[in-house]
Amino acid sequence: MDLDPQLAALRPLGGFFVLRTTASTGAAPPGPLPTLAQTYAGTASHLRRSALTARVETVARRLRTPEPRVAASIAHQGLAARLWSAALGCAALYGRLPGLDPALLLWDFAATAPDDLWLTEVRPIPGDANPADADTLADAVLHAHLGPLGDALGARYGVATGLLRGNAGSALAGAARGLDRWARTNGRTDVADRARTLTAALFTHPLLSTTGTLTGTGFRRRSCCLYYRVPGGGVCGDCCFPRPPRPSPRAASG
Repeated sequence: MDLDPQLAALRPLGGFFVLRTTASTGAAPPGPLPTLAQTYAGTASHLRRSALTARVETVARRLRTPEPRVAASIAHQGLAARLWSAALGCAALYGRLPGLDPALLLWDFAATAPDDLWLTEVRPIPGDANPADADTLADAVLHAHLGPLGDALGARYGVATGLLRGNAGSALAGAARGLDRWARTNGRTDVADRARTLTAALFTHPLLSTTGTLTGTGFRRRSCCLYYRVPGGGVCGDCCFPRPPRPSPRAASG
């Protein structure tokens, strides 16, 4: 299937999978927005704060957590899930990816999915004559986005590399699980099979292979995203902890 200007095939998947495009009929970003490239580099500002700082503060306020490191981890996992979902959805449904360069993606850091990301131009990745494979996905998401995003959050909030890689693995597994559920419910076993094959191949990548254990669509990570430190929070379904650890001044970050 060829890519269409509105990436309409993603719409039935809903939520984290939908990727807004500026070519969408009647749709436009809500005013000037930073690109993700500007965000990772710290050159995008809003009211004298970087866009990334503003997002972490928004997450901290919504979760009522006083710990910036916890909010930074949850913000990271949320954006990782958005990027993996859109990319894996395109690969499984279209058989190819649009260019997802950080300079082409506008980010509304105050919005929630699917209104947070806007792709300014829908075009196949240059030279992508063959269907999208795991290497293409790794380049598009792991290297182009999650690497610089993790570097920025690590430097600013002290979030450990192992934790951030665990977030990346957890976000990928969650995207694959959601896509598999939709595909099987709608009789698209071809999409389910393609998504599962791509996900399994991605988990052999050096940046993901040590993050946890993938069994079918199930995943058990080897680190903790720190959600248990959120007031009223507990452990996630794929957490390495069977129950919330006792609070400590600084939880082990994996």
